[in-house]
Amino acid sequence: MSEETFTANIGGCDPSDCASCSSDCQSAGKGSIPRVPNPTIKLTLEDNTVLECAVLTTFPVEDFGEFIALVPLDKDGKSTSGETYLFRYAEDGDGNPVVTNIEREDEYMAAAESFHEFIANLPSEEDTEEE
Repeated sequence: MSEETFTANIGGCDPSDCASCSSDCQSAGKGSIPRVPNPTIKLTLEDNTVLECAVLTTFPVEDFGEFIALVPLDKDGKSTSGETYLFRYAEDGDGNPVVTNIEREDEYMAAAESFHEFIANLPSEEDTEEE
């Protein structure tokens, strides 16, 4: 399988909303993924179809680099499949996202394990309600 590179259009907040925003957005307006709930990314696949996905998180994996976890959305913007996609993640010189397939099994397994640890360590709804 050859490496696929996807073009990405990031959706999210508008930089003008920063004054009233309570999110920890460190990069609004700079072309990288905003740190706000549920930004979306549009992947242009090899056959030129466009797949819109919700961005769950980006996360580092020791010895392998940065990865991104995406949830595919249907035409109504809902996730009905329960699937999560993992890809390599980087930014080009202009700060635009570059998403590529994970080709090696050891790399994928390390990314999957790191993502599962991330999910397991998320605070529960009860924890967030107590704060």
